[in-house]
Amino acid sequence: MAIARFFRGRLLLGSVEVKEGEFLVDLADSLGIDIPRNCTSGNCGTCLVRLISGNVPYPDPLPPGLDEFLIEDGGILACCMSPEGACDIDTIPPL
Repeated sequence: MAIARFFRGRLLLGSVEVKEGEFLVDLADSLGIDIPRNCTSGNCGTCLVRLISGNVPYPDPLPPGLDEFLIEDGGILACCMSPEGACDIDTIPPL
């Protein structure tokens, strides 16, 4: 069973079982964790969070809400990206 854990900095906000194909924002919602969002398609970047550990594949081509600099800092878009297995997510985005 793979678990997604959500943090705010070092504070653990909650953890939930990963379901295949479920977006990170939906996993967070199931825990009552609000990740801001707007477009829900990766265009605006409002849902930007940081991947601490685990595998969350990037779509190809990259959505407009992501760029190489954000990716270098672990940036992922919670509205349109799904983890493959266990992962740790910081809700504080890389800026």
